[in-house]
Amino acid sequence: MTKSIVVLGGGAGGLELVVKLAKKFKREAETNVVLVDKNASHIWKPLLHEVATGSLDSHHDETSYRMLARKYKFKFVLGQVTQVDTELSQLHVAAETDELGEELVEERLIPYHQLVLCPGSRSNDFGTTGVAEFCIKLDSREQAERFHKQYIKQLHKVSSSKDDTGQLSVVIVGGGATGVELAADLHNVAGRLSDYGFGSFSQARLNVSVIEAGPMLLPRLPERIGISVERELNSIGVNVLTSTRIERAASDALFTSEGQRIEADVSVWAAGVRAPGFLAESGFPVDNLGRVKVNPDLTVEGYENIYGAGDCCCCPMPDGDTVPPRAQSAHQMASTVAHNIVARYKGKSAKNFVYKDFGSLISLSKFSTVGNLMGNLMRGTVFVEGWVARMVYLSLYRMHQNAVHGPFSTLLLIVGDRIYKATRADLKLH
Repeated sequence: MTKSIVVLGGGAGGLELVVKLAKKFKREAETNVVLVDKNASHIWKPLLHEVATGSLDSHHDETSYRMLARKYKFKFVLGQVTQVDTELSQLHVAAETDELGEELVEERLIPYHQLVLCPGSRSNDFGTTGVAEFCIKLDSREQAERFHKQYIKQLHKVSSSKDDTGQLSVVIVGGGATGVELAADLHNVAGRLSDYGFGSFSQARLNVSVIEAGPMLLPRLPERIGISVERELNSIGVNVLTSTRIERAASDALFTSEGQRIEADVSVWAAGVRAPGFLAESGFPVDNLGRVKVNPDLTVEGYENIYGAGDCCCCPMPDGDTVPPRAQSAHQMASTVAHNIVARYKGKSAKNFVYKDFGSLISLSKFSTVGNLMGNLMRGTVFVEGWVARMVYLSLYRMHQNAVHGPFSTLLLIVGDRIYKATRADLKLH
């Protein structure tokens, strides 16, 4: 009887996990490894702010799931999962339709013997009035490209105006990594627009605001990093508003709880995260953010054949906090889940997940990179910034590529990136 190991979600952790499992079971004819994702291709989520600004072409950096499925001999199912039926051990995958609403693929049921939940997380609007209608989130490539189109539209409008003092206002709600990196890259792009025919536009005409409800930026990182990032953003002209809560959003402005109106040509919501709603609707035990609760070995509480990994799971740590939603967390969880699934098939005992914080890095585009590094060799926490931090930051993406593609293919990708950048425009303005 053929058994299926199904991974739901092809993000940073899910894709690495599928590759690991496919390699482990490539000679096991009775075991299928299946990836289910609503997108046809993968892009590393920390790059989405660059897609939004146009400093990265997502079609160049995307990875086709079908290509990887062919390479590693796993199966790929394209579709949106709407429910997990734990009694019948199957996933409900919604029908696929085209832009005219015509059904292309009917609703499907995907059976599983082992299931790994890796659907990632979504921005949490906390039910704030108007956010769903008027703010853009950066949870996917489609959303990043939507921001890009609106930003370019407003850029043309402002730069062609007879009023040469007009401002392009971008308001970013959320002072986490996505918010601050987007703000810095917007200013970087603005400084290069004159080379692309926007001669009347400059950084002085770009008004970017980052709004954080807490007392400091990057609240989950060490205070020193938050202070350094705020100082750098202020120096390049970003307006930073901390201890400021947004009460509602409109088409052209955001309103704080104290009644202040903040003008916005484009609004971005990047405050907080929560897990997809279908997890709670499927009956899994979840926390107040909708994340599934997992045991120390990353099995979901009450389900010995279902695992959780990445941003969607609530995994407690010894200090009482939970594992933070970061790429390094997803990477480590993928390794533990792969080990435990293989161990189960071999009749061996599982191991518990132990999160190791190797530090965090924040890239402020060309202006700076700051963060902290941790680990056995560091003998504590080391604060880094400048080119050293930038090199470490860039290496994280290459490590992800290596885990997915292997060392030789990653080397070819690096060479290909060099050639691509030498022969194409370094900004996407369409």
